[in-house]
Amino acid sequence: MPNLKEVRSRISSVNSTQQITSAMKLVSAAKLKKAQDAITKMRPYAGKLREILENLSQSIDTSEGIYSRQSEPNKVLLVVVTSNRGLCGAFNANIIKRANRAIETTYASAYASGNLQVLTIGKKATSYFSRKQGINYIGSHDELFGNLTFESVIPVAEKTMQMFSKGEIDKVDFIYNQFKSAGSQIITMEPFLPVTPPARTDTENNSTAEYIFEPSKAEIIDNLIPLSLKTQFFKVLLDSVASEHGARMTAMHKATDNASELLKSLKLSYNKARQAAITNEILEIVAGAEALKG
Repeated sequence: MPNLKEVRSRISSVNSTQQITSAMKLVSAAKLKKAQDAITKMRPYAGKLREILENLSQSIDTSEGIYSRQSEPNKVLLVVVTSNRGLCGAFNANIIKRANRAIETTYASAYASGNLQVLTIGKKATSYFSRKQGINYIGSHDELFGNLTFESVIPVAEKTMQMFSKGEIDKVDFIYNQFKSAGSQIITMEPFLPVTPPARTDTENNSTAEYIFEPSKAEIIDNLIPLSLKTQFFKVLLDSVASEHGARMTAMHKATDNASELLKSLKLSYNKARQAAITNEILEIVAGAEALKG
């Protein structure tokens, strides 16, 4: 049985840890509310833009849209989004595992030929993929999470779109955590480029949609499609931020509960040790008294 000093030291240590995890839980809860509001407001707008973009792409030849170019995905870019900080459970590890699975299965041929490129957003992904062998790591944009705004995302989105329009890459996919609730995040692999029309049912295929373009078709292509793509890029990062705070809040809540359980166990051990020490002292006193009588 550990002595009283050791148990008191552990109780003090666990108490300090519990205070830290409880404070981090409250901070994450406050940040989650703001991040959740941001992604909730963005989703309808981004979804409608995406719907318009997909419907528009049905009436545009792939040769007319530089972002609609369809080709074999020989050269692939994966945009892997994690967080800059840890202490959020398996949030980052699950993304890295999903990215590795995509590299080894979906894009195994591009990986084997050295045509797989990885762009990371988040220090945890940067730390891993910057050292991974066999991929063309092209850099990171971890600074985006320091001040996440639509304006700060535009240069990164434009850089990715420019690489596609120049033919440097044939396909771009996001791998990130999609926010569902504070306790649930969905690991998502989502296509970014090329822009593809939605799958159509047999009934829809029988009728050809006709569109009246106002202003001109060229102007719509030049303005609406880039705007929709930048909005989609921004939405992915908002999803990841909200998911991070939700995961951290859940992880810190569990850590605080575990600390409470450990404290109960330690206090029980302390009381047992203290009771044993008192009993031993009483026995020694009684034995001494009996010895004096004798």
